[in-house]
Amino acid sequence: MTTPESTGARVKRTLTGRVVSNKMQKTVTVLVERKVKHPVYGKYVLRSTRFHAHTDAQISEGATVEIQESRPISRTKAWVVSRVVSGAQA
Repeated sequence: MTTPESTGARVKRTLTGRVVSNKMQKTVTVLVERKVKHPVYGKYVLRSTRFHAHTDAQISEGATVEIQESRPISRTKAWVVSRVVSGAQA
């Protein structure tokens, strides 16, 4: 059995987030949220990051999608929508 690590291929990161903008052509903005423990108080704080992801399909705002790391497609876009987890696809 060959794994990506044994063949020398790089394992691509995947993240899950919510589509917050679909106003560009073939691009959606995905908001990825994560919980980080505060260094002093110990409370978990919600941190978020926005990624531009390439897609050929029309994905509506509010849909949950899974994005996968890829080669740079443009100046701000280096992720590709791999699948729609939930939400309406227009």
